[in-house]
Amino acid sequence: MSAPEQVHDIGRRRAWVIWLVALSVYALAVFHRSSLGVAGLLAADRFHIGATQLALFTVLQLVVYASMQVPVGVLLDRYGSQRVLLVGLVLMTAGQLAFAFATSFPVAVLARAVLGGGDAMVFVSVIRLVSVWFLVRQAPVVTQLTGQVGQVGAIVAAAPLALALDTLGWTRAFALASSVGLVLMVAVALLVKDSPYRRHGVERLKLRALAGSLRTVWGNPGTRLGMWSHFVSQFSMTVFALLWGYPFLVSGQGLSSGTAGGLLMLMTVWVVLSGIVLGWLVGRLPYYRSWLVLGVVAIMVVVWTVVLLRTEPAPLWLLVVLVCVTASGGPASMVGFDLARTFTPVEAVGRANGMVNVGGFLASLLTIGLVGVVLQVRAPGGVDAYDLDDFRAAFCVQYAFWALGAVQVLRYRRRALAHLRRVHPGAVEQMRAGVPFVHPGIGNHEGV
Repeated sequence: MSAPEQVHDIGRRRAWVIWLVALSVYALAVFHRSSLGVAGLLAADRFHIGATQLALFTVLQLVVYASMQVPVGVLLDRYGSQRVLLVGLVLMTAGQLAFAFATSFPVAVLARAVLGGGDAMVFVSVIRLVSVWFLVRQAPVVTQLTGQVGQVGAIVAAAPLALALDTLGWTRAFALASSVGLVLMVAVALLVKDSPYRRHGVERLKLRALAGSLRTVWGNPGTRLGMWSHFVSQFSMTVFALLWGYPFLVSGQGLSSGTAGGLLMLMTVWVVLSGIVLGWLVGRLPYYRSWLVLGVVAIMVVVWTVVLLRTEPAPLWLLVVLVCVTASGGPASMVGFDLARTFTPVEAVGRANGMVNVGGFLASLLTIGLVGVVLQVRAPGGVDAYDLDDFRAAFCVQYAFWALGAVQVLRYRRRALAHLRRVHPGAVEQMRAGVPFVHPGIGNHEGV
């Protein structure tokens, strides 16, 4: 079979236009995902629910998100990013609109589940577009930019959404948010192309071959190293931004809603700033990528320990440090995709990225659920009864996931390096010298 004909330049103007449109969809997905962070207390009043039920909103959304990552990766490698992005936009728009008009807890939960299904299709679609539309030297930088700039959605979900909820009310604020998806559907349909090639090698794998390819990708220790790196670094930021950070700052630390919203906005700004530094370090030190992840996690553990040991509200400067350090976990989690790319060729990158993306969101949903359980046990009276001691106890569940993730990163780092030495001689020495390793293609021995 002849090589596919290239009809568009790679890494040029069209690539950037496609990326910007896809990035806008990701920013919208982050907004929808983060919207409950500032609406949690309102949701508790609207649906007459306690901490466990409030946590169920986000837990179910993340369960749907995480469980769909591998199937979405398969669909991406088969159908391309444009179709998957369009389906994701339809689901997110429908879910947010239903949430706007929901007046009962079951309907609201179903709406968030639909929204989570749409959200699950977005990020890995954008990352796949980056892989095929940008040059090898550009892709790592654009991947970091995707994670950083996409967090604009979280900024809009902080203070601006809180203001909209105050002025427009629940229904109109969320309905207005859902309408943005209609505009982006048109943009994706008109501007996003799956590949710069006329025929872009869509895989038509039979079920047995598909299962074999998934085993190969998952069996590669580099995929698992990426997944556990994502697991250990992302969940604390997600838990804080999506649900429990705002109640912790308001009910636990005694801040006003405006100050709490400002800290959540600062958190997102810090994602961008820290991501620039971390992206530069990852490019310069490819051999030490997993150590960079563990370094960020160690700093998070120290700062959280200082805050949780206090029996009285922390001073504002310390809370600023806390949200900034916690936010650094977002860029650190992006390193997981860069690690997976080292071990995975482009034809399987959708599946590998889907598996990596499961890590952080699995840890997030478990942590969110356990924090809700601890709060419910300690303060069954509901959100109005929470105090600082309740939050101190609840947030301690993070330590179990930090410990598990750190052990697994160290374990699979050793296995991944041994794999490269065995299968790709010279790759480890190349990375030690500061030169990223580009995967030459996959073979049956890759997953062993």
